[in-house]
Amino acid sequence: MQALLDVILPVFMVIGFGYVAVWRGWFSQSGVDGLMKFTQGFALPCLLFVAIARLDLGQHFEWRMLLSFYAGALAGFFLGMFGGRFLFGRPWEDCVPIGFCCLFSNSLLLGLPLTERAYGADALEANYAIIALHSPICYGVGITAMEIVRAKGQTGAGFVMRVAKAMFSNSLILGILLGLAVNLSGLPLPGTVNDALDLLVRSALPAALFGLGGVLASYRPEGDLRLVFTLCLISLVVHPLITRGLGLVFALPVEATRSAVLTAAMAPGINAYIFASMYGRAMRVAATTVLVATALSVLTVWLWLGQLP
Repeated sequence: MQALLDVILPVFMVIGFGYVAVWRGWFSQSGVDGLMKFTQGFALPCLLFVAIARLDLGQHFEWRMLLSFYAGALAGFFLGMFGGRFLFGRPWEDCVPIGFCCLFSNSLLLGLPLTERAYGADALEANYAIIALHSPICYGVGITAMEIVRAKGQTGAGFVMRVAKAMFSNSLILGILLGLAVNLSGLPLPGTVNDALDLLVRSALPAALFGLGGVLASYRPEGDLRLVFTLCLISLVVHPLITRGLGLVFALPVEATRSAVLTAAMAPGINAYIFASMYGRAMRVAATTVLVATALSVLTVWLWLGQLP
């Protein structure tokens, strides 16, 4: 119960503040759009740039942790995609965004603040290693699968260019790549630049959490709720369960286990809806899944915290 009060509720209260502010009309939807454009386009990419640029790549890129997390994520993607097709009869163009809901856990807006509150700021190094690959892998898988479906299985130079263009127009991926470039080059950033980035980074998570609440306020639970709850089950239970099981098989250290399982237990992020809207497919399912899973994760994250060492 203490973890629920001290770790989980403060984070979700900030989301709740944003939700209530928009619901009651105290904060406009256009204000939310501007806030999310700021956080998604500037503050969060800067946060990832700074974190990756300063990360000890050799120490924190633990292959067993990454394999445990991403095996669970990919399993969730295929379970969601094939479940949407063969259990719920959705067209393949809908099934890729449906699978993406189970692939893209909210590692950034929820995973970082919850891990920090539960285990301290030093525990975030492993989270950043996961996040460094998160957008490139998830968007790479999702975009590739969608382009294959749309091309009816045919691939070629144009196919590769479409995938690359879609990936490298994502500001989060650009922030990660620039951070890696600075890290690997060893070039120090001027002190004034570091100070300016630190100021911007401090605003990223609180503003993004408030904005997330505002975005969720515009969603309404609708569509096939059986499908939505199936996706919630995969995201909140199956993904972290696979990650935890593989962590035990690989004898992951405690710190890596905590970051991997807790990140895997996060609800689908707003990027699930963004991906669906990129293609105009399964948008109601994606939006409702983000809303319902975020609400359910208050309980499921608490339960997972109780299972972690």
